[in-house]
Amino acid sequence: MKATTLGKIRAFWLGSVVCMGGFLFGYDSGIVGGVLTLSSYHDDFRYSNKHKTCVNSLSVGLQQAGAFAAYFVIWPITNRLGRKKSLMLSSAVFCVGAIIQTINTHSLAALYVGRIVTGIGLGTASVVIGSLFQWFYTFGIFTSYWIDYAMTKRVTPVTKQWQIPIGLQLVPAAMLGIGMLTLKESTRWLTKKSRHEEAWESLKWIRADESLVIELLEPDNFKRIFTSFAVFTAQQATGATAFAYFGPQYFKLLVGGGDKDLLLTAIFGAIKVVACGIFVLFLSERIGRRQVLICGAAFIAACQISCAAIVKNKPAPENGNVTSSGIATVALIYMFVIAYNLSWGPLPWPYVSEIFPTRIREPGIAVGVSSQWLVNFVFSLTTPYMIDSLGWGTFLFWGLADTVIAIGTFFFLHETKGLSLEEIAHKNFGKASNFKDIEAEHVDVK
Repeated sequence: MKATTLGKIRAFWLGSVVCMGGFLFGYDSGIVGGVLTLSSYHDDFRYSNKHKTCVNSLSVGLQQAGAFAAYFVIWPITNRLGRKKSLMLSSAVFCVGAIIQTINTHSLAALYVGRIVTGIGLGTASVVIGSLFQWFYTFGIFTSYWIDYAMTKRVTPVTKQWQIPIGLQLVPAAMLGIGMLTLKESTRWLTKKSRHEEAWESLKWIRADESLVIELLEPDNFKRIFTSFAVFTAQQATGATAFAYFGPQYFKLLVGGGDKDLLLTAIFGAIKVVACGIFVLFLSERIGRRQVLICGAAFIAACQISCAAIVKNKPAPENGNVTSSGIATVALIYMFVIAYNLSWGPLPWPYVSEIFPTRIREPGIAVGVSSQWLVNFVFSLTTPYMIDSLGWGTFLFWGLADTVIAIGTFFFLHETKGLSLEEIAHKNFGKASNFKDIEAEHVDVK
């Protein structure tokens, strides 16, 4: 069926609304690092520098824990309510958490509860994923960085200085929830419920049954599940997401004192958007997967290890003066984020979706994304302590991790672009299994 102009507009609108969850994820991820550096925030929540590292760690880590936990409950909820209502529910949950965080309760306990609740909302919202989701994520981070920077320059250090950026989370959350009212229900869910006419109206088709869990444990499919888990774990182990959460703290290591860290973080966010946009708009359907992932990890490793060497031998001055070593390390980090957003940032999404038959693609990807939240939780808890205790060694740690990722990708991942499901199954997983099921997926639901 050839898409009409109106159909294309509707398709882009659908993608934009559901990917607002990605923007929400990015904004929430980016806003917290900058807010945690504001003196007004410290004063209102009444914690000292002695407890700063612990608060930083828990403020980010508890959100990831909530998102990871959401994956254990989202399947039955989605199965019962459908994707449309589930995403609207996730928007409402996130708004509750954002409101708790925005109210000046002077209570760290209330803050932590709010972070967990928003994490649950984010975890359920991210069931709809793809490279476009990653681009919206970078837009969210970009927006949050510049809002944080504006707060330091335009708003005096009082309560509203941190309430404004946190409260603005409600805007994309509301856009996600309200926007879902304009969309039809997921055709996969409709078909599973035998509502074939409605599924046809959504211009989709798919089939599924109750033997799915058993099917996921078959040897070939278990390999796919494990690959999905490993790829998204590697994505987080590049260090890019940790940098997104704690950008100001990282740049403080590179440039020392002064207030340049928030500006450099904001520029970092802008580069992420442009690089990821170039990939999504011009490269995603034109380049292979394996070579780009290998080269991306190797280049990122080189940037991180070089940065570690420079910071070790030429530490940033306490007075914040501009130095040649500081310029070099900032340039390395900007090259690192460009490489990440042309490789390990967006590519895991299409790669993982291509290794699964349509029949089990949704739960397979969900397992992979759940690993993303789990590893996010671990790194978000530990990164503030790594920065405080390791200093330049933090960059070395990520560089070594990226080296391992590049080697692992070389030996264990195969190319998927341009291959049929049968060819991918035969090349990656030993045999082209479940051909009958694959063929059945292409039967018109009418």
